Amino acid sequence: MKDFFQKIRIKWILFILAFASIGYFMFEINKLITQLRIEEKKKIEIWASAISRKAELVEHTDKFFNQVKEEERKRVEQFIEAHTIILSQPLDKELDFYFRFVSENRTIPVIITDEFNNISLSQNVDIPKDYKVLVGDLYKEFSKNPPLVYNVYGMKFKLYYTESKVYTDLHNVLVDLSNSLLSEVTDNSVNVPVVITDSTRGHVLASGNIAPIKLENKNLRSTLLKMENSNKPISITLPNKKYAFIFYEQSSILTALQYYPIFFIIILVIIIVIAYLFFWTVKRSEQNSVWAGMSKETAHQLGTPISSLIAWVEYLKLNSENESMCNEISKDINRLETITQRFSKIGSTPELVKQDLIPIINNSVEYLRTRSSKKVRFDIVLPQDKAIILPLNSYLLEWAFENLCKNAIDAMEGVGVFRIELIDENKRIYIDISDTGKGLHKNNYKKIFETGYTTKKRGWGLGLSLTKRIIEEYHDGRIFVKTSSLGKGTTFRISFKKNDL
Repeated sequence: MKDFFQKIRIKWILFILAFASIGYFMFEINKLITQLRIEEKKKIEIWASAISRKAELVEHTDKFFNQVKEEERKRVEQFIEAHTIILSQPLDKELDFYFRFVSENRTIPVIITDEFNNISLSQNVDIPKDYKVLVGDLYKEFSKNPPLVYNVYGMKFKLYYTESKVYTDLHNVLVDLSNSLLSEVTDNSVNVPVVITDSTRGHVLASGNIAPIKLENKNLRSTLLKMENSNKPISITLPNKKYAFIFYEQSSILTALQYYPIFFIIILVIIIVIAYLFFWTVKRSEQNSVWAGMSKETAHQLGTPISSLIAWVEYLKLNSENESMCNEISKDINRLETITQRFSKIGSTPELVKQDLIPIINNSVEYLRTRSSKKVRFDIVLPQDKAIILPLNSYLLEWAFENLCKNAIDAMEGVGVFRIELIDENKRIYIDISDTGKGLHKNNYKKIFETGYTTKKRGWGLGLSLTKRIIEEYHDGRIFVKTSSLGKGTTFRISFKKNDL
């Protein structure tokens, strides 16, 4: 008993040391993951800051672009005013300033026509000599902006113009900035899931690092709400006064890092379980080998003296005066032969034969009834009108029932009620073995079946372990403590499957 608790204590110490080591390792892993998470978070914050600044640059460029466009519009209007003055004033009047204003236009492409689109003046435009009317591709190009109409002495003029090279270059720069902004947002190097929507948040302009299914109409709102709860959306202004929002959340790497400790714990638990099962299997195999070897050796050692005793009994029977003595000795020899059979069966795979369970129970009880105190009352509740046929090994099963009955009688210390009840249900047979002894603490319900555990001063801790092996491993049944109360008694339950028939 002392050795058993010593082993339990060593197991707990090893268990605590193992978990302490795992805890320290998990602490270090978690610290490393936390550092990586902080670094990843900083990268995302730097990315978001850079996107915000570039969005501001696009917005300022767009404003400047619009200012240039407005300035060119004003110059065109001033061009019309100068042209009107030149046409409306006498030729001898001093008009050098206006002539210079008109002639020094070197940037804005301009075509002036009459009301029928007959070309009367052009600047900064390559027009063929025989090209007199504004039509075709040239007309389409200069019709992007609506013509400015004005009158001079009743004559109607129309001024067509397109953007200057400066304006076009600025426009290309703005388009490049806008496209690069969207590409940098959607194809970012930090793997951030991003969605760019319009001002209504109902239309997706661009997206990156996110599953398309999340952007479907039924899922878009919940996706944007989740992103908004993670990070505040970045508001940007795209060209042509298009307002948009950039929604983003933490990267897939950062998300994976959050679940990595859980994943690691699961893997660790699986490894521990596999290791435990491996060592348990090895231990079980060793125990089986010990059981088999010990049982076979015991059966072999008992065989020789039993044979000798049988011979001596036959010799004593030659004298009629020894008949009664020989009968008693023969009973003990038969008992020894039964024990030998039990050891030989448990040392190998026993043969199961379909037979009635009730006589096996009765034989076990009757054997102990004659050897127990008269103050122990036996209540045996078994079916009397039918047989319970199961595949059994009578030698081993009698041994199991004897162990249970003997433990129950010992627990009552010679005074009390011993009861066996068989319950026949649809799919299983239940056998309840009860006593009115000292009972068990709930913590010991499973321990009592462990090899070496015993509450008796002179016990070996093998009886219930052997019983469990016979019931569960050899007969595919189950045995457990059904109920127990300190000072009131214990009930063991054995169950067998009926579908094995």
